[in-house]
Amino acid sequence: MDNHKSPDPNHRKPWRDFIRKVAGKQSRKIRARQGKSESIWFGLGLLGVLGWSVVLPTLLGLALGIWIDRQYPSRFSWTLMLMVGGLMLGCWNAWHWVTREQAQIDRATNKSTEESDRE
Repeated sequence: MDNHKSPDPNHRKPWRDFIRKVAGKQSRKIRARQGKSESIWFGLGLLGVLGWSVVLPTLLGLALGIWIDRQYPSRFSWTLMLMVGGLMLGCWNAWHWVTREQAQIDRATNKSTEESDRE
């Protein structure tokens, strides 16, 4: 004569799902807030690295071109050709680096989204 029903295991499932989703969103917010102070310095550092990754090959091409033009005069301007070549190489290098960093950021974002969705 026991009228006591056993608890339904699915009764608390919606609450658990809700709590997990809120916890996942909260942890993403906390990570974003902690990363904000770093993002300013990261952005400035990124500009510096990208700037030098373009300027350095350009200047090296310019210097090499001037040296070749002085040592071996010709009707073609090695200075101009190697400066443009260095600029193109520097731009490609910067593009490659930014693409790699963006892919890494996307992977981290997708991983944190998948983790919060599982919770």
